[in-house]
Amino acid sequence: MTLEEEVVALRAEVASLKEQVAQLLAANAQLQAQLEQLRIEQSRNENEPPSFIKPSTPKSKNTADNKSSRRKRAKEQNGSRKRDIPTQTVQHKVEHCPHCRYPLRYPTLARRRQVIELPPSQPVEITEHQLFRSWCARCRKWHYAHVDLSTQVVGHSRVGVRIASLVAYLRTSLRLPVRLIREYLLTVHNLLLSTGEITDLLHRVAETEPVQKATQQLHKNVSDSPIVHADETVWRQAGHNGYVWLFATPAGERYYQYDRSRAGAVARRILGQQFNGTLVSDFYAAYNDFAGEHQRCWAHLLRDVHQLKEEHKDNREVLQWAQQLRELYDTGQALVKGPAPPTSQQRETTYTQAVESCAQLARQYANAKEHAAHPCHTLCKRLLLHLDALFQFVRQPGLSADNNLAERSVRPVVVMRKVSGGSQSERGSRTRMVLASLFGTWRAKGLNPFSECLFLLSAPVTP
Repeated sequence: MTLEEEVVALRAEVASLKEQVAQLLAANAQLQAQLEQLRIEQSRNENEPPSFIKPSTPKSKNTADNKSSRRKRAKEQNGSRKRDIPTQTVQHKVEHCPHCRYPLRYPTLARRRQVIELPPSQPVEITEHQLFRSWCARCRKWHYAHVDLSTQVVGHSRVGVRIASLVAYLRTSLRLPVRLIREYLLTVHNLLLSTGEITDLLHRVAETEPVQKATQQLHKNVSDSPIVHADETVWRQAGHNGYVWLFATPAGERYYQYDRSRAGAVARRILGQQFNGTLVSDFYAAYNDFAGEHQRCWAHLLRDVHQLKEEHKDNREVLQWAQQLRELYDTGQALVKGPAPPTSQQRETTYTQAVESCAQLARQYANAKEHAAHPCHTLCKRLLLHLDALFQFVRQPGLSADNNLAERSVRPVVVMRKVSGGSQSERGSRTRMVLASLFGTWRAKGLNPFSECLFLLSAPVTP
């Protein structure tokens, strides 16, 4: 082959190669466009498979022939479990096809599964602070190093604020006996504390300055509250009966105080002379001398009315009287809990009508001598005695008609008394009431009791 023929052949081959390259570039551009379209579809709905994947079960075109569909649940009941924020994430992917071992592409998140677990229990940390002294040759005396540990330990004890907060939480909120707290610390954290040391630690927590200031502020908040619920229960101290007085507010404050007396002077002393709010209580006579606005508990009254009806089922007169009293209560509740908030004029009008109607019911069998033996006589006298304190919930927004708030709030102290039998000293009662007040308030306000106690104990003491 001559040189000219070889050049012609090479030129023809180059032209053929250029044509092939042009075709490949066109095909590549087409594939890139298809790939971009697939990515757009995937970003629109990651949960649906790509359009080129056929569903395993074809959808029915005629829905009329299908069976009746299941009734959908209510919207508020159709939510899934709320996922927690993960502390770590482990991804699991399939790199190759399990059948043909071809590399897989387009990995998308199919589902999640969370595993909640505790970290391995760790023994307590023991930090030894070594304070050195150094000799000054000029001053001819020793100089000692100083360290402030007031935010790390409780008082002058060796126990840190985290352990103290945990012990106070276990003892007060969970109501664990001291021996079980001792067993827990030894089993989980390998910390050996005696029962006496745990008891003394609780006293130290209650007597720290931040805790005392928080308790005093809590007492002040209760006295300044416009609505206070009160109740009392028995508490044994050193084998003698005393009483725990509880004062709770709708805002979440819970204040407990122990006193040997159950007289009304205790309630007046705790609330103070400056209290101008409304007191909600049961019909215990100790609250009768309260000078301010008063709301008596309708739950107690209706309970006694129900008992009266059970004892006189065949007496139509008693049943009719009880029904009329219940209708007065229902009328007041219908106004307060109606679809629209009542105006001040509506409240005053309903209050006046309810008081007048209740007075008429009470006078039927309360004053006449011939009615002294009537079954409704005792309740009628009670209604006349507390006539102004029965329908205050109609007048004041936010005021409850019952004392269930105090009844529920005093229940933890009752359980505490039944578990421990009370306290053995005045200091023990004071400690239990201080911790019950703070932890009860934190729980009622939806706060973390352990974190709040730790914050108090670790806060620097201000002069």
